[in-house]
Formats: sequence, C-alpha cells, structure tokens
Amino acid sequence: MSKSNGKLNVAAVADLHVKEDASVSYKDLFAEVSSVADVLVIAGDLTDRGKPYEAELLAADLKHCLIPVAAVLGNHDYESGHAGEVMRILSEAGAHILDGQNVEIEGLGFVGAKGFAGGFGRHMLSSFGEPAIKAMVAESVDEAMRLENALRKVRTDRAVVVLHYAPIADTVQGEPPEIYPFLGSSRLSETIDRFKVTAVFHGHAHNGTYRGTTPAGTPVFNVAAHIEKPTGRPYAVIEV
Repeated sequence: MSKSNGKLNVAAVADLHVKEDASVSYKDLFAEVSSVADVLVIAGDLTDRGKPYEAELLAADLKHCLIPVAAVLGNHDYESGHAGEVMRILSEAGAHILDGQNVEIEGLGFVGAKGFAGGFGRHMLSSFGEPAIKAMVAESVDEAMRLENALRKVRTDRAVVVLHYAPIADTVQGEPPEIYPFLGSSRLSETIDRFKVTAVFHGHAHNGTYRGTTPAGTPVFNVAAHIEKPTGRPYAVIEV
C-alpha cells in the first residue's frame, strides 16, 4: 500500500483478452490486487476481439477492484471496429481509459497511449516507398505524438507511461526476431526520454522479457499476463 515516502504500489498487467464466452473471470484477481496495491494499470488487450459484450464482462469483474484503474486499449480491442464503445463501457465502470491523455491519481501522473508498430533502433521502418508503408509509419509517428502531447500536460512531479506496444527491443526478446517490428517502436522511447518518467508499462509481447530500460535509463516493464514476474502472479507490483 502507499508508503510514508509518498510513493505508491502500482499493480500492472496486460493482455487479459476477456472473451465473450466468459471462460475466464478476473474477479478474484482484481480483489487480490486491491489488497496489495494502490492503483491498477492494465496495458492493453483488455478484450479478445474488441466486442462490446467482452467489455461488459470485464466491467462486471472490475466491480471487484477497489482501487483506481488506469488502462489503454490494445490492438485486439480494435479488432471488431467498436473501440469507442469498449472505451465507453469501461469508462462508465470507473476505469480511466487513456488514449493520448493523462490522469493524476494520488499525486502520481498516469500517461497513456496505445502506441504502434514500426521496429527498433536502426531497423526502425522509415517513410519511404509504397503508400501503405508511409501510412504505417505515419500511424507510428502519430501515436508517438499523442504520447508526447499527453506528457507535456503532466503537472505532477512523478509520472508513469502506460502503452500496449513496446518502446524498446529489450522487453520483446523471447519473441521471434522476425516479428519484432510489429511489437513496438523506438519512436515511443525517443519520446519518453525527452521527459521525466519514472516507469513504463506495456504488454503485447506475450513471450517477451519482463524488464528493460530506455536508452536514457527509464525502467520499462513488460507486464503481459503470460510473462513471469517477481510476484509469481500474472501482475507485477512496482513501487513508484
């Protein structure tokens, strides 16, 4: 729980992939998280196919979460073309769904954007050639700009960033190298490193690596539910 030094325990998880068959319930997990953390972060892929009914199931489970929730959407949440409805349902359930925005919770700024693909370092995709490639790079740049605009509006001394796509290659290691460009983009870490950020959370790379750092040294945590974490649970708990 919150510390005498003003820091918070942030629980973070991603890639819940709630399905409309209600085959998995997160009620007990959310109740457990409420007893060990001050805030819950969910870093995308809240639903499996982006269907409103899947969001309704998650919203029902979130009633068992007694702490504030900050989340972003992931690529799966866009699959059915109802991302806006998914956001509305979960927002009405009390979650802060961040799409290029920030929210202050107990003195800590939470900045969220989905992010996008594009690759890392010198292998990052450039805007050259066919219109389809240029459109993909433009989407990657746009997501980085959304993140930057949200970071500029933070008024707290400490801030964390919540993404779905990875900002660095270190935390996607374990995935096939051939798909690295589709798991994230260095444009996100370039943006993060221009600001004072305490920690970054993301998901998407189910077989990736739990922890890495941006080039400037900001800790990055891949909190996909499938990743092994120090807690031994699907979620991590980080003091921020």
